[in-house]
Amino acid sequence: MAHTRSDYDLAVIGSGGGAFAAAIAARRKGKSVVMVERGTVGGTCVNTGCVPSKALLAAAEARRGATDGPRFPGIHTEAGPVDFPALIGGKDTLVQSMRADKYVDLAADYGWDIITGTARFTGDDAPALHVDLADGGTDRIEAAHYLIATGSSPWAPPIEGLHETGYLTSTTAMDLDHQPTTMLVIGGGYVALEQAQLFARLGTEVTMAVRSRLASHEEPEVSAAIEDIFTDEGITVHTHTRIVAVARDGDRMRATVRGADGGERDVHTDQLLVATGRRPVTEALDLASVGVKTGEHGQVVVDEYLRTTNPRIWAAGDVTGDPQYVYVAAAHGTLIADNAFDNAERSIDNRHLPKVTFTSPAIASVGMTDAQAAEAGLPCDCRVLPLAYVPRAVANRDTRGLVKLVAHADTGQLLGAHLIAEGAGEIITAATYALTAGMTIDQIAHTWHPYLTMSEALKLAAQTFTRDVTTLSCCAG
Repeated sequence: MAHTRSDYDLAVIGSGGGAFAAAIAARRKGKSVVMVERGTVGGTCVNTGCVPSKALLAAAEARRGATDGPRFPGIHTEAGPVDFPALIGGKDTLVQSMRADKYVDLAADYGWDIITGTARFTGDDAPALHVDLADGGTDRIEAAHYLIATGSSPWAPPIEGLHETGYLTSTTAMDLDHQPTTMLVIGGGYVALEQAQLFARLGTEVTMAVRSRLASHEEPEVSAAIEDIFTDEGITVHTHTRIVAVARDGDRMRATVRGADGGERDVHTDQLLVATGRRPVTEALDLASVGVKTGEHGQVVVDEYLRTTNPRIWAAGDVTGDPQYVYVAAAHGTLIADNAFDNAERSIDNRHLPKVTFTSPAIASVGMTDAQAAEAGLPCDCRVLPLAYVPRAVANRDTRGLVKLVAHADTGQLLGAHLIAEGAGEIITAATYALTAGMTIDQIAHTWHPYLTMSEALKLAAQTFTRDVTTLSCCAG
């Protein structure tokens, strides 16, 4: 017989960014909270996503800087072979430290219980959670409100032989105990881009198979730039191709690749990394039993306040089908606590949501693309500034990249900003503020920007709407 835990104000399934944000916000309101986690506390970001991937990307970039040849006159560097187990061990130590500091210890400080087990809803006469505990027992949890914050997991397309052959995901790739000699990456989105460059810079021979183009959700100029950069770094990129079959070939794998012309050829590789997107984790929650609707890909259907079709159940983060960023999940969690306990009726505005792909140089964007503005019926005026005209990029001897600004042709109001540049993830914050404030291109062009910073690229790009920046002196206003 299950032990019943009742009288909670909030019961949370999951322990990632959205779950913790909601729990912290609820505890600050004096509400009681219980959390159920079936795996490792901390969710995707700290365990298998943002933190480990960016730590390894930073290491790979350091190695690239040492092996890329003399970028500056008089400076010569070299790098030895990678101690892969030590690299992964260092990543694991960092993850464990941040998980303890930002999750496990934090829950104890705020005073809520974390139960290790697998939860599902039961709809006897009111919503409740049935939890199969890790120790073999069961619990029944009853609460005034419930939060689904189970996140997402890597998704693989239906490719003949894929599951029988075996493959890596972004999660398992970062836990390898040895470095592959060769790797085939399927996909061209942010996960595929980051993982491909990560392994290539560590010395793996990387090939990418992409159904359309790299970074297909970005502006075409950005996509073309990152493809050129990857090609220069020795990554083989096959765009407009798809994998039709995978099989074992001795100790290696054989992937049959079909190009845009219909022709097929085989690619042999040591490891196959599938990075074709993520899907919400909802299949084991028995949501139908409590009247919670799900969408085509398993995402929990929510209203503008993040309430599900059951008025006592809410959802936050990746599981809702919203953009899969931890800062979105965290915003969801805080909002839900306000809506559930204060009837705040707050909603999330994603119109000015910035996004970053942590390649090197990085890709960042906010607001509308050129095509999106046209689809919305807005008269559009756009400018593209290569980094060759940005003094800091010239001084850094790294002019790979560009800035593209999308503006309303009649009012001059900024509609979107798109970058590929070192530090793009930092620059995009300034563009986000400008977009949120409703600034015009002229206002951006006449706003102070410190000289010899990469953020000056925004000002220079804005100036291109009215003048030829190639005729300006290096620090002309």
